[in-house]
Amino acid sequence: MRARPAHVPTFLLQCLPALLALSMPLHAADKKEGGDAAAWWNPAWTKRQKVTIDPSADTKLPDATGAANVLLRLSDSNYAFLGSADGGADIRFVSEDGKTVYPHQVEKYDNVVNEALVWVKVPEISPGSATSFFMYSGNGAPDAEGKASDTWDSNTAAVYHFSASGNPADATENANNASNAGTPSEGSLIAAGQRFLGGDPLVIPPTPSLAWSEGGAMTLSLWANAGNPAPRSVILSRSEGSKSLRLVVDQGVPTVEINGARSTPGTQLAPGAWAHLAVVANGGSVKLFVNGSEYSLVQAGLPALNSPIQIGGTDDTATRFKGEIDELRIDKVARSAGWVKLAGVQQGTSDAALRLLTVGEAETGEGDGGKHSGGMMEHLSLFGDIANNMMFDGWIAIGLCVIMIIVGWTVAIQKFSYLNSIQKGSKAFLKQWKELSSDLTAIDHTDRASVKSLGGNADTKEMSVIEKSPLYQIYHIGSEEIRHRLEKDKHRTQGLSARSITAIRAALDGGLVHETHRLTKGLVFLTISIAGGPYVGLLGTVVGVMITFAIIAKSGEVDVNSIAPGIASALLATVVGLLVAIPALFIYSYLNSRIKEATSGMQVFIDEFVAKMAEFYPPAGEGGSPVAKEHAHSQHAVH
Repeated sequence: MRARPAHVPTFLLQCLPALLALSMPLHAADKKEGGDAAAWWNPAWTKRQKVTIDPSADTKLPDATGAANVLLRLSDSNYAFLGSADGGADIRFVSEDGKTVYPHQVEKYDNVVNEALVWVKVPEISPGSATSFFMYSGNGAPDAEGKASDTWDSNTAAVYHFSASGNPADATENANNASNAGTPSEGSLIAAGQRFLGGDPLVIPPTPSLAWSEGGAMTLSLWANAGNPAPRSVILSRSEGSKSLRLVVDQGVPTVEINGARSTPGTQLAPGAWAHLAVVANGGSVKLFVNGSEYSLVQAGLPALNSPIQIGGTDDTATRFKGEIDELRIDKVARSAGWVKLAGVQQGTSDAALRLLTVGEAETGEGDGGKHSGGMMEHLSLFGDIANNMMFDGWIAIGLCVIMIIVGWTVAIQKFSYLNSIQKGSKAFLKQWKELSSDLTAIDHTDRASVKSLGGNADTKEMSVIEKSPLYQIYHIGSEEIRHRLEKDKHRTQGLSARSITAIRAALDGGLVHETHRLTKGLVFLTISIAGGPYVGLLGTVVGVMITFAIIAKSGEVDVNSIAPGIASALLATVVGLLVAIPALFIYSYLNSRIKEATSGMQVFIDEFVAKMAEFYPPAGEGGSPVAKEHAHSQHAVH
């Protein structure tokens, strides 16, 4: 519903998969279980799943179904949407022996909410034994499939899914479309349905394929939700003169009327619940089935009718139906009791329906040598689909997030490199300092070259590493301060006074502050990413959601398909905002701990340097420094 603007910068689309990969978990590849030895149908299809219909558990079919249609409800739990072509164009259903392709019709396919409804035609389902076939997928460029109308056999006169807007259309090749539009009901039992509020009924015009003969055969089936019990509500009606057939629910009790004769009333339907109703006419009787079981009977044959079929009432407004109808089907033959039972259970959402039809785990096969190409890349492709629905407001937020990521990661890389270099330099410096600290006078503090080379102990190559250490910089500051004071004492007899030592410590502390600033420089960009990324993303999401609902309110579309793309694309801005903040938070915490470690090392070194300085250059009143004593001894030897 929300198209991506043509002027969205392409670099954002190129960056998006890399950003998403930062937090996208790797998904395990589907396993080929190897339990089925059936030959692979077509190597171009890389995945298959075994579909099993087993009525032997708790859905007892009274007899064989003959040609039947089963409904597959696909979701994330039983189907990999990310590996399939758009609209499920690569889905194929093949017999267990791999020789026969079963026709199918996709009623709904939504790869945003990952939900699909697919009808499959199977030859026959027998009571007491399981029937299996394979669902193939995973072909990015599938050949054209057969006609969807082939899903319904030649004995099917009309099928109405009520999934499209406008006049309800017939899914068979007979094209028995309704002549007027009803009121769609989103989220019915099987995708969309029809809601009836007591207004004009839906009308299906007469056609040769819908004509009924006197005493002939016919099957009529549908799902109905009658709501609260109400007096005589006509769900479906067809009449011509004195002849008529009506499906009625009276105070929650369904009945079928043939030329005014009513079937025996049974138990009341559960209020507000969906029920499968089927009318089967064959010879001199018409049976009514409820939820797959025979419910009542009227001893009358099917009347000869070729008049319009009214759904949801008659011309008499007092008999109008108020409730919902879904999946209406009209057949030209009397379907078996097993066929009705299968439809009444399998199309529903009960626990029995879930046990009746199961979709197995995905196998990978010849198309990719048994290897699965999905996982993370499939998820990234889904994010690409979501991004295509994003409007310009969302791209502004994502653009700001991308800038924060670029700046933040640039700072992080530079800081990692800098910390590694000073760690290496500090390690080399401390090795030299361990020897010097035992006799600080080994350094001629009046000679800058001696100070710089640590008393001549470090060569040029080693000094290029040591000079990067903040400890060396602090050492150099302290040595310079000592040099300034010793230059005033030409005979080196005075040492360093307490005032001088205090002043030198102040200079060392100043060096500590300067080196700490160098260590923390640029970290503010990571804190901006941590604090600002989620808020920028949230702003993009809020604006996107607001615009989505504004468009919905203006257009009047309230179905999931109109809401989901806009909401999903709006939420993408928050995802990108979190992808900015989460890595930045971890990086900042790690860098901060290393910076604290380096700062603590500098503080310890300052204390040690001051202590050694006070030891080797004490004031003259305290016995003189080792340097002064050495100078005095040399003078005495001369005399």
